[in-house]
Amino acid sequence: MTAYHKLPLLVLGLSVLLTLSSCAIKDDIPYPVLVPTVTDFRVEGQCDDTDTQFADAVIDKKNCTIEVNVGDIVDLSALRILAFQTSDDDANITTITPNPFERTFDFTSGSQTFVLQTYPSQEYKWKVSVRQVILRDVQLEGQVGDAVIDEFNHTVVAYVSEGQDLSKIKVETFTLGGQHGRVSPDPTASATYDFSKPRAFEAISAATGKAVKWTVYVYKTTEKEKVTLTVYPHSAGIYLSGNKPKDTTPVVEYRMDGNLSWFTLPAENVVSTTRTYTAYIPGLTPATNYEILVSAGDVSSDLQTVTTVGAQHLENGSFDNWSISGSGNNALYQPWGDGEESYWDTGNRGATTVGASNSTYVDEGSRRYANLQSKYIVIKFAAGNIFTGKYLKTDGSNGVLSFGRPFTSYPTALRFTYKYKTSTINKSANWSPAYVDYISKSLFDGLIGKPDSCSVYVALGDWDPVDYNGEKCPYLIKTKPSELHLFDPNDSHVIAYGQMTKGTDVNTWTTETITLNYRVTNRQPKYIIIVASSSKYGDYFAGGEGSLLQLDDMELLYK
Repeated sequence: MTAYHKLPLLVLGLSVLLTLSSCAIKDDIPYPVLVPTVTDFRVEGQCDDTDTQFADAVIDKKNCTIEVNVGDIVDLSALRILAFQTSDDDANITTITPNPFERTFDFTSGSQTFVLQTYPSQEYKWKVSVRQVILRDVQLEGQVGDAVIDEFNHTVVAYVSEGQDLSKIKVETFTLGGQHGRVSPDPTASATYDFSKPRAFEAISAATGKAVKWTVYVYKTTEKEKVTLTVYPHSAGIYLSGNKPKDTTPVVEYRMDGNLSWFTLPAENVVSTTRTYTAYIPGLTPATNYEILVSAGDVSSDLQTVTTVGAQHLENGSFDNWSISGSGNNALYQPWGDGEESYWDTGNRGATTVGASNSTYVDEGSRRYANLQSKYIVIKFAAGNIFTGKYLKTDGSNGVLSFGRPFTSYPTALRFTYKYKTSTINKSANWSPAYVDYISKSLFDGLIGKPDSCSVYVALGDWDPVDYNGEKCPYLIKTKPSELHLFDPNDSHVIAYGQMTKGTDVNTWTTETITLNYRVTNRQPKYIIIVASSSKYGDYFAGGEGSLLQLDDMELLYK
């Protein structure tokens, strides 16, 4: 599906027109370098890495790569592409070579390259990699530990207990050709199978019907099946995982290093399968040593000592420290004290190019708090806002911002107090829907006349910083419609996320707690992003004039 654009019209001033009328016009204006972006890619049989459900392709716009998984019922030599969608925001794409929809493609080598041609003559190569998920598992009666499955040499080595008769082994699971393939002969068809010597089997593909020869070796061992323990500490808890003897119940015990008493983790905090388990120990103290032991049946794991990650806290979360540059309508309110390094910033530098700051502070008795108001400032709507990061540049009346500050801890929640005054939405985005990646223009049109909503969100992520004019930016934000790039909560680098929106008045100081939901538990954050706005869709210049969000006492929780 190839996307086409119309270049924006250039409105020329009268003096320029008069000048052009007295001289020859040369076509010497350089064409802009417009990089095409793939926004959606799908193939038949697409799945996640367990071949249990559909999963989106991983699209890397920076490196022009696409990675996708397919199940074992797919013939990689004749794979059909179902979607190859490009974005209208990036470039005039004239052709994609080869045409992804004219034929099937051979991905047995793992990848294919597609060339996106843009107007007038720029080419961009996109590498598409397809990985076939073939699940393999061997489980025997009396087996000790997991079978070693060598997919390169097509061999399986399994160990059973010393008292097991190798000539009469009950085969519980024997999957070598994927969950949809089959094995010949089928060792599960009889009550027992003879593994007293190496046995040959053919794994037959469900997709192609082709057979691959496998050799299975079964040996006796004097070792007992062990309980393994892998730990991944957070700040206020520890995640555990490991293997255990078949059909046993794991018991997790833990204590602070140096204590005599052990605590037993409640059974509801442990998830157990036939041979594996996962668990989470909550309510721990950051930067503290703990001892952990897992037992199952008559065997136990080795004792492990692990240190929880220290707690990091927000700078100026009270919003007490501010400085002011300039005066009157040119006064620039900055959420850091005189002589201090910035941790928070606002969009004020964009707003003050045409009017007064709309993100300020208020002193109320002994209390000072952030005062974020939505306003229409001369030429466009601006939501009051504050964020962890730095305002980089004003591009016309639009902003370029760097979201995020260095952060390596694992908080469980974000807490703050706030008041909010909503207003009726009377301003909406005023650009072509082709410029809007995340939300369609029809949604903006439908907002007019509805109550405005404030928004506060927090994200932990392991983004790789990008360079912008020598500045290292964890997450680069651009609000210019033709270069629109906003925060995406579904970004694959997001480790944890939480959000609050409120569309009704909150007239008294109210405490709100946003729980951080961890999408992955075994990656460490590099940055924290917190953004608060008086109008939820302020990034798109949509909202209600007069909406007011007041914030105070923001802190991260570890419990």
